[in-house]
Amino acid sequence: MEECTLATQIGSRLGVGIIGVSPVRGWAATAHIPALRALPNYEIRALSGHSAESTRAAGELFGVRAAFSDPEQLVSQPEIDVVAVTVKVPHHRELVSAALAAGKAVYCEWPLGRNVDEARGMAALAAKRGVRTVVGLQARQAPAIEFVQELLRDGYVGEVLSTTMVGLSIPGDVVGQPNAYMLDKTNGANLLTIAVGHSLDLLTYVLGEFTDLSAVSNLRRPLITIGETGERIVKTAADQIAVIGTLTSGATASVHVREAVAGGTGFLWEINGTDGTLRITADAAYPEIVPLTVAGAHGRSELSELAVPAALTQKWPALAGLEGAPAYNVGRAYAAFAADIENGTHTVPDFADAARRHEVLAAIERSAASGERVKV
Repeated sequence: MEECTLATQIGSRLGVGIIGVSPVRGWAATAHIPALRALPNYEIRALSGHSAESTRAAGELFGVRAAFSDPEQLVSQPEIDVVAVTVKVPHHRELVSAALAAGKAVYCEWPLGRNVDEARGMAALAAKRGVRTVVGLQARQAPAIEFVQELLRDGYVGEVLSTTMVGLSIPGDVVGQPNAYMLDKTNGANLLTIAVGHSLDLLTYVLGEFTDLSAVSNLRRPLITIGETGERIVKTAADQIAVIGTLTSGATASVHVREAVAGGTGFLWEINGTDGTLRITADAAYPEIVPLTVAGAHGRSELSELAVPAALTQKWPALAGLEGAPAYNVGRAYAAFAADIENGTHTVPDFADAARRHEVLAAIERSAASGERVKV
């Protein structure tokens, strides 16, 4: 029923309700709202915030009349086709489950859950309810990544032999109060799940899944200062993650993501093959947000930058004004999702894909804890 309803309504516009909107900060205001406003086949029809006052202010700021302090009211609105969940990770399961129970399609930010069990539970519920889902692993939609996939399909590097990824996360000595919850490992929003999660998702999306891996996880800065107060609090989430493993193709993969240090390499992903090399770079290990540059060396040529074809960057013309902004890849994910609904395709990552990614992160944790190589 849900599939038929969405397919019928895609001819006009999909109504979106966003849970987790603040008038002063946050990912909804930075990415989801600009992205949805740019796309002609979506309409923001309702908002929900953490308090009645905040929700009212957000509704006025963004010009959305239906503003609910209770997200349960939002998901029950008949004019809402898609619920976007952009709150902190510990609240994902409750809100996503309510939206799925109401028969709504759901776009949930990544990480899907605090751990693999929560992710599997939400994926199972979505499958049971028969509704479409999207998880915020939007780096897959970056034009540079589509370009890399094309180059690999065309044999630019020949057979992939190995791949190496190095990246920096956010500074590890001071955090703002709103992000202090990320220091507690049990909240599920940390270096492993976010910087490593987004980066590893690209690696496996492009080159295939891990069959086995070994990991090292370290906590090198256990005391962190809260920027607004100067308070020093204990961090329990790791700030160094290193992984080496084998992909299904037989290629060797190595990954090291760490918290920001002066002068460190922001993000470098190299794919080495029998006939050449591709190198993808950025300023930080947040490929879902930070613009990516592609360079290559084919045969015996020197490494040089490769321009992403205009056909890929202009795939969704309505989003041209957002290029380079955090909303760009989110917009491309929404645009692809609408096309999936219309065409019956599956090009954006859904909750089942998210559960698979959580399983890799869980394998990293198991290996780091045991000191042993583990199957994935």
